[in-house]
Amino acid sequence: MALSLTPVWRWFHRWTSPPNFYRISRPWAHGLMAVGGTALFVAWIWGLVFAPEDYLQGNSYRIIFVHVPSASASLALYLTMAITAVISLVWKIKLADMVIRQCIPVGLTLTALALISGAIWGRPTWGVYWIWDARLTSMLLQLFLFIGMWAIHTAIDQQKLADRATAILVLVGFVNLPIIKWSVDWWNTMHQPATIRITGETTMVWEMLAPLLLSMAATYCVVAALVLYRTRWEILYRERKTRWVQDELGIRGKA
Repeated sequence: MALSLTPVWRWFHRWTSPPNFYRISRPWAHGLMAVGGTALFVAWIWGLVFAPEDYLQGNSYRIIFVHVPSASASLALYLTMAITAVISLVWKIKLADMVIRQCIPVGLTLTALALISGAIWGRPTWGVYWIWDARLTSMLLQLFLFIGMWAIHTAIDQQKLADRATAILVLVGFVNLPIIKWSVDWWNTMHQPATIRITGETTMVWEMLAPLLLSMAATYCVVAALVLYRTRWEILYRERKTRWVQDELGIRGKA
């Protein structure tokens, strides 16, 4: 069994080496940003201008095209960070720490955007900007987790120690993820149930659902591109004293 996994393991190590990842990720980052950025523009115009009014909430529901994609992408990004944290702690792969480090500002921004857009949506819907609802409170906890990760890297000068502490915090905070996801199903919360369901009927008509799905897919593409771009910068910074980075910058003059 070990022998049969050797080629896969070698391929994994080769692909996750900083020089190879740096070179391979460039076209992926450009492609994802181009496709995602274009699709996001189309989705927002479609949803904010051409989608029909909601019969209960009127036009105030249109913030869903920003709120749901940002919230969903923040959860997906945290899940990615948790998987990457396991890779970092178990297999000591340097690239994993670089990815986690650069996911932090992206995840922080997405979570803050989800909370702010939710508060704006909550005012006309609930009559208040904020309630201590299970979904909102657990999402706020995720924001604090991202702030804590950022603080670790700011306060700890030793890179390896900061990386290890961050990976551990990511895994500790992972228990919050299912609470965010399923709190509206587990408890009687003020927050509405999931708009999109894998099983069962969705609560939206297709004219609203289509631009929302496009906005979500586009947001995922843009987020993936941002993480790739930022990881490439992190690679250059951490590997700045290596020969290959000096050669790369000397030839290209830019990342």
